[in-house]
Amino acid sequence: MKISEARSIYGTKIQEFSQYQTELNVRKKELDEKIKTTSDGKEIYANEAAVLELNSKAVEKQRKQYQDYMEKLMEQWVAVANMEVAKQQGDAMGESAKEIGKVMEVARRIMDGAIVPGADEKKLMEFSMELYQAAKNIGAMRREQEREEYESLWGDEEKKTYDDPIETADNTEVFAEGPKVVSVGEVVSKSENESRKL
Repeated sequence: MKISEARSIYGTKIQEFSQYQTELNVRKKELDEKIKTTSDGKEIYANEAAVLELNSKAVEKQRKQYQDYMEKLMEQWVAVANMEVAKQQGDAMGESAKEIGKVMEVARRIMDGAIVPGADEKKLMEFSMELYQAAKNIGAMRREQEREEYESLWGDEEKKTYDDPIETADNTEVFAEGPKVVSVGEVVSKSENESRKL
């Protein structure tokens, strides 16, 4: 299962169990009021209060399992996204260093009085107008000798494309299978069956 699918499933379950827990809390408050306002309230509603308490604990325990798993999923998701970003930044730094090396080679060639393609001169100008002007001035002084002609250092380079880190993280397989997906009704039913055995 992919992280995005698991996040959707367990996020929905967390919400479902949280809403039911809220409903149980309202019912417990209402029951507490009945107990306070009825003369034998504790005895009359004792069983109902015990069942409500057991149901509340069971629902909260299951919600907590889902929440803990969701937190681990998010840690994995963030780690994968950060790895992808770091990889892209590393590649960008490497590419930047290569670019600077090429620009410096173009400047050296111009200083030697060589003929370089206009696109390469333009890259040097974009990098540093001062370096370009200095290279042209030095190169002009050397033009008396035979001039060498070079091909472009950039040629037909393709722009490198990168994966979206968020998409990569979403599509990563989950680190481990999550807790069994059950409904609130199943948890409550199981809790009530266990309370009858007591």
